[in-house]
Amino acid sequence: MKAMFITAYGDPGVIEPAEVPEPVPGPGELSITVSHSAVGLVDAIIRRGELADYDYAPRPPVVPGLEVAGTVRAVGPGVDRFAVGDEVATLTLPRMGGYAEVTVAPADLVVPLAGTGVSREQAVAGFANTVTAYLSLTEAVRPPVGSKVLVHGALGGLSSVYPEVARLLGANEVVGTVRRAEQIDAALALGFDRVVLSGEFTEALGDERFTVIVDPVGGDVRRASVGMLAPMGRLLAVGNAGGEHGAALDSNAVWGGNIGVVGFNVGGYLAADTSPAVPAARAVLPLFTEGKISLPVTTLPFAEAREAHRRIDAREVSGRLVLASL
Repeated sequence: MKAMFITAYGDPGVIEPAEVPEPVPGPGELSITVSHSAVGLVDAIIRRGELADYDYAPRPPVVPGLEVAGTVRAVGPGVDRFAVGDEVATLTLPRMGGYAEVTVAPADLVVPLAGTGVSREQAVAGFANTVTAYLSLTEAVRPPVGSKVLVHGALGGLSSVYPEVARLLGANEVVGTVRRAEQIDAALALGFDRVVLSGEFTEALGDERFTVIVDPVGGDVRRASVGMLAPMGRLLAVGNAGGEHGAALDSNAVWGGNIGVVGFNVGGYLAADTSPAVPAARAVLPLFTEGKISLPVTTLPFAEAREAHRRIDAREVSGRLVLASL
């Protein structure tokens, strides 16, 4: 079969096609004939080598891609919830591997699509991120009903689904930040109550304080956000899109302010225990079937994986990028 590999750290040119043996599912696994694979920022971060110093990060050569949709190709021993031909999507792929004609996934991290009314494009564009957002707000932090939430990078794949997930869990108001003024309307269309510019969010929000701040950006944004938490508020670190090696925080400010900083990495979380995945998927499915979450998607052929990464690096992406076997 054909797969697209990150062959070394570098620019999008390091992504190369290769012929490799078709994977065979082991116990508790199934293989999927991939029709759609999401291109995530984490794929680009891994390709650029920004996580090279961390033991948990995949290293080249690696087939990127965490979210795929397609049909079940084969089932491994002990899998009785799926049959060959079922239409499915993955919540995450612990070993990556999505940019391929066939991939293998733990059955516990796969959800059926038949009868849901959710298209494969929307499933790979938003379903995994919505489950991530739900788990982060129920397992990593538990904001009380009536919470006020601030989400940075509002147009990012993960950030874009937080408004509806936060409201599902009882949030009263969800505010977003974007980099440019022309992005505000697109963010408001995703369900944010208000949107401000990330370069001036502390001035724009003034004395406002938040129960939860969702930060996929890191760096200066993370440092400034700590001061905007309400007493007993929590900053939820869910990424490092800004690329800074690590944001140093004043631990005395955390202690004195009765606030907290919590990290949530869904891949590591579900690798340790897959059992929360399917219940979370069932909880967020109505957000898609009722049309509360419908994300803008740009689809490219699998062969254009380099172009997809070029667009991510150039910050030309609005919504999600999806590779498809067109």
